[in-house]
Amino acid sequence: ALELLDFKNALKQFQKLVEKMVTQKTKERLGLYIEDDDEIDYDKFYTTTQTLFGAEVKDHNIKTFFRKISNNLDARTEWCEIFGYFIGESDAMSPQMKEENMVFLVSEKQQITNAVVKRQDVIKGILKVPHLDFTITSSQKGVLTIFNNQRKSFFSYPFYFHQDAAWITGCDFLPQLKCVVAVTERTVIVWDYKSKGSQNNCFVIKPMENGLLCVCTVTMSDHLAKDNILMGDDKGYVHLLTVTSDHFGLKQCKGKKESQLQVLDSKTFNIVKRKLHDDWVVKIKYISDLNCFGSCSSDSIHSFVLDDIKRLEDNLPVKEFSVPKGVNAFTYCGKAKVIVTGG
Repeated sequence: ALELLDFKNALKQFQKLVEKMVTQKTKERLGLYIEDDDEIDYDKFYTTTQTLFGAEVKDHNIKTFFRKISNNLDARTEWCEIFGYFIGESDAMSPQMKEENMVFLVSEKQQITNAVVKRQDVIKGILKVPHLDFTITSSQKGVLTIFNNQRKSFFSYPFYFHQDAAWITGCDFLPQLKCVVAVTERTVIVWDYKSKGSQNNCFVIKPMENGLLCVCTVTMSDHLAKDNILMGDDKGYVHLLTVTSDHFGLKQCKGKKESQLQVLDSKTFNIVKRKLHDDWVVKIKYISDLNCFGSCSSDSIHSFVLDDIKRLEDNLPVKEFSVPKGVNAFTYCGKAKVIVTGG
C-alpha cells in the first residue's frame, strides 16, 4: 500500500513537471519567457524523472517523451510513455505531430540471444526469408543460425563453421536448393539446414581467387534445382556462380553423428568473373522487379553498376554510373520506381 501511495505521489509530481515545462515552452514561443533558476531544460527534466521513478525508466524513453513535448505542445501524452508504453494506432497523432516529430515510437522489442555465438564475435549478415517465416544470421567467426518464428517465440538452429580461421562476410538463401549460402574471404559455404539432428551437411567451395566481400542470390523461378549466386570481391570483380542439385549429393552416412563437411573444388563449377570496379565491391544485390543486378564500390569512376545478368554472362558492356567518392549502399523501391544510393 505504501509503494502504491509513493507511486501515485510520484505521478502527481511528474504531471506538475510536465505542466510547468509546457507553460515554459509556450511562453518561449510567444517571446514572453524570462530565464530563471527554475528553467526546465532536458538535463533537469531527465534528473527529476529519474529521481521520481528510479531505474524503471530508460534513457531513450525519457528522451523520446521530452522531444515529443518540445515538438508539439498540444500533443496528447500519457505518463506510461516514459516506461516505454506508447499510444496505440487508435489514438493516432495529429498531422502536425507526424510532420514535426520524426521519432519512431517503438512499443515492443525482443532481444534474441544465441548461446553458440561467442564473445568478441559480431553479426555480419542478417536476412529475412518471408515465405518460410525465418531469419538467417551469420557471425564473423563462423556461426550460421536460423531463427524460426513459431508460436511467437524464436527457435534457433545454429551451425558452427570454422576452417582456416576465415571470417564470414555475408549470407543469403538459395530458394531452389533450399540451402543457406555464405561467403568467407576465400570460400563459398553451402549449408543444408534441413538435415536432422547433429548431421548438418555443409559444402565448402574453394579456392576462390580473391577475397569475397558480399553475396546475393539471383531469384529466377523458372530455374528448378538450380541457383545463381552473385559475389563481389576486394579486387573489383563480380562473380556469377551457378550451383545445381547435382553438385551437392547431400549423402547421409549411417552411424555417423558428426557434421558432414565436404570440400568441393571451385574449378568444377561454372563461374563467370568480370572486373566492373576499381576498388572493393562493398554490396551486390539482385533486383527481381527490374530483372537486373546492382553492385557498388567506393571507386569514384565505376561507382555503381546496374544491368541484366545476361550481359554479365556474355561479357557485354554494362551500364555504370560515376558518383563522386563512390557508393557504399543502395536499394530499390518498387512502388516509387526509384533507386537510392548512399556514399
